[in-house]
Amino acid sequence: MDDLIGMVKGFAPGIATALGGPLAGMAVTALSKQLGVKDEVNAVMKAIGSDPEAEAKIKQLEHDKFKAILADKANAREREMAVVSSEHAPFINKIVTPALALGVTGLSFVLFAVLMFVEVKPEAKDILIYILGVLSAAVTQILSYYFGSSIGSKDKDEQLKSVVR
Repeated sequence: MDDLIGMVKGFAPGIATALGGPLAGMAVTALSKQLGVKDEVNAVMKAIGSDPEAEAKIKQLEHDKFKAILADKANAREREMAVVSSEHAPFINKIVTPALALGVTGLSFVLFAVLMFVEVKPEAKDILIYILGVLSAAVTQILSYYFGSSIGSKDKDEQLKSVVR
């Protein structure tokens, strides 16, 4: 597998990353379909080595996957905007996402305060710290969702879209 990663990483770093992780099997399958060979690492490596168009085919595969990721993110934002701006959407649908975001963020601050200012039993402290870690990760995602569209992020999105075109 390391040899395959070495062959691909120069022109398709996203696929090389997938090959080095838990999605390696799926990545090999995608590569084999794109190259029209058997679903095996050796067959894919042989095709890359012998097909002069293999690099272009793999770049196209990475390009298509990247476009799908961008479309998925755009669809999530568009859905949120459609629900919020719709006069026919029930009120609960309009407030559930921000209410959950505020609840998780508020709960994490409360848990920080408990750990700092309240005497907690030693056997409960570990579980509270674990829960706080989970909440902290969720808060990071919430902040990224609501505030991730800064000018820098928009510029980055435009650069990425220009690469995809």
